[in-house]
Amino acid sequence: MSVLPTRAGIFLLAVSAYASACAQTPVSIPSEAQKAARSVRPAAVEAHMRYLSDDKLAGRKPGTPGFDLAARYVEDQLKNLGYQPMGERGTYRQAVPLRKAQVREAASTMTLVRDGREYPLVYGKNFFLSPQFNEAVSEASAPVVFVGFGVSAPELGYDDYAGIDVKGKIVACFNGAPATFPSNQRAYSGSAKQEVAAAHGAVGLITFSLPTDVRARIESNAPRNRQAIYRWTDPKGGVQRTFPQLKVLASLGDSTARALFDKAPTTFEEARVAANQSKPQAFPLNVSVRARTQTELTDGLVGQNVVGMLPGTDPKLKSEYVVYVSHLDHLGITRPVKGDSINNGAHDNASGVAINLETARLYASLPKKPRRSIVLVAVTAEELGLLGSDYFASNPTVPKEKIVANLCLDMPFFFHPLLDIVPYGSEHSSMKGAVEAAAKFVGVAIAKDPIPEQAVFMRSDHFSFVRQGIPAIYIKSGSTTGDSRDGTKLNLDWRATTYHTPQDDMNQPFDWNAAARHVQLQFLIGYLTAQADERPVWNVGDFFGTKFGTKAAVK
Repeated sequence: MSVLPTRAGIFLLAVSAYASACAQTPVSIPSEAQKAARSVRPAAVEAHMRYLSDDKLAGRKPGTPGFDLAARYVEDQLKNLGYQPMGERGTYRQAVPLRKAQVREAASTMTLVRDGREYPLVYGKNFFLSPQFNEAVSEASAPVVFVGFGVSAPELGYDDYAGIDVKGKIVACFNGAPATFPSNQRAYSGSAKQEVAAAHGAVGLITFSLPTDVRARIESNAPRNRQAIYRWTDPKGGVQRTFPQLKVLASLGDSTARALFDKAPTTFEEARVAANQSKPQAFPLNVSVRARTQTELTDGLVGQNVVGMLPGTDPKLKSEYVVYVSHLDHLGITRPVKGDSINNGAHDNASGVAINLETARLYASLPKKPRRSIVLVAVTAEELGLLGSDYFASNPTVPKEKIVANLCLDMPFFFHPLLDIVPYGSEHSSMKGAVEAAAKFVGVAIAKDPIPEQAVFMRSDHFSFVRQGIPAIYIKSGSTTGDSRDGTKLNLDWRATTYHTPQDDMNQPFDWNAAARHVQLQFLIGYLTAQADERPVWNVGDFFGTKFGTKAAVK
C-alpha cells in the first residue's frame, strides 16, 4: 500500500470535504455514486501523468517504442481494475492502419491564367498544396469561382453556393465561417469546406485568410503546411474523409489571394466587408488556375488504440455502452526548444488519460456496477487529425448502434482552481441534465465558451463520435480562477508559449485539486448516463443531431 504525499493528501481531504458539503444539495445522484466520487485520489492522477510524460516514453509518437510503453501502461491499469479486453482478437489493442501523404514540392506547381497570360506562382511563398491520398499525381485546370466562406448551411439561413453552378470549377473562399453562427456550428462549418465543395461538383478548392486573421495565413503556418498528412485506411485500402474529385487543394498567401480578384466584378475589399458582415456571396473570378500536385504516398504505419470494458449489470442495458475517450499519443521528438527536444505532452494529453484512468477506478470501486457497460479507449493519432478516435467510432469493437454516449477529455486546463466549466456539446442533447447534476454536486458553475475563435468543439476526439450520430460531451475548465488572474488569458498564453512544445512537461503549476474535480465530473456524468432508463438523444432540430443523428429527438 502506498502512502499519499503530504501535498496530495491535503488535496484529497479538501476535495472530499468540498464534495461532502456539496452532497447535501438535493441532486439525483445515488449515494453509492456520491461515495465513489468522494474517493477520488489526486495523487493517482499525478502518478499516471508522471509516468506517461516521462522522458523514457520519448513523446509517445504513434508507431514508436515510447507509444507502446504508454499503451502497455494503460492496458495494465485496465487489467488490474478488472476491465475486460475489448480490442481485436481478445486483446486490449485495436490496430489503426495509416497512410502518409507528403507533397513533393519540387514537382508541384500552380499557375494563374488570365486573358491568355500565365502567372506562375512560387511554392511556399505564394501558395501551398495539400497532398492527394488516392493518386501520386493530380492535375486540374479550370476557371475559379469565389464562394465567400465556402459554407452551405441552409438550416442556419446561410448558403454561399445558392444560385451558382460550380460544377467543373475550382472554388475559392475565405477560411473560417460566418461570425453570426453559434460557436460549435461555426467551428464545424469552417472545417467542412472540402466536403461542401465536392458535394457541389467542384474539382478544386483554394482557401485564404481574411486580412485580420493573421493566425491562419500561410506565412504563419509554413512549417505545418509542409508537414506530411495522415489518414486511416479500411481493409480494402480505401482512405477515410478524402474527396478525390478535388484535384487541387491549395492555400494562398494574402497578396496572391488579392490577385485572384483582379478584374473581377467585386473587389477583394468588397468581398472582405461582406464576409465580415456574414453575407453569403458568390461570383466568377476573371481567372483560371492550372495546378499539379505530386504526392509521395506511404502505407504500413499502424497505430494502436487501447480498449477495455467494465460490463454492465442490467440484463438488457448491459449491451449498451458509454464510451470514454482520451488520446494517448503526442508529438515525439522534434527540433530542440530551449534545449529540450522531447515533447512530453503532460497536459496534452497525459492529463486526459490520467483523469480517465482514475475515473475508471471509481467505476471499479462501486459495489454494484452501472446498468450499462463502460468502455474506456485510449486512442492513437489524435495529433495527426483525430485518426484513432475516428477509426474507433467508425469501426468500434462493440456494436456502433449500441454506443449511447461519449465523454472525451483532452487538455482540460487545470492550472488554477476549477470553479466553472465549459461543457462542449451539452447544449445539443439530453446529456445536459447529467452535466448539470454533476456540476452541482462538484460545486462548479457552467460557463459559455470563452474562446470561440479557437474552434475547440472540432478539435478533439469527441467529434469523431458526433460524426457517427452519438451525443458527446467534452469538458474544459472555464475562466474563473478565484483570484486576480484572468483564466482566459492564462489559457491563451499557454497555447501561445507551451502548447505543442517540449515545455509541456511536469514542471508546470498543475492544480491537482482541480484535476480531481475533473475526475468527479467525468465519473458522475457517465454514471448518470449509464444508469438512466433511456439513452441520450439529440435535441429537437439540433444542428448536429439533424446532420448526423439517427435517434429520436427530445420532446
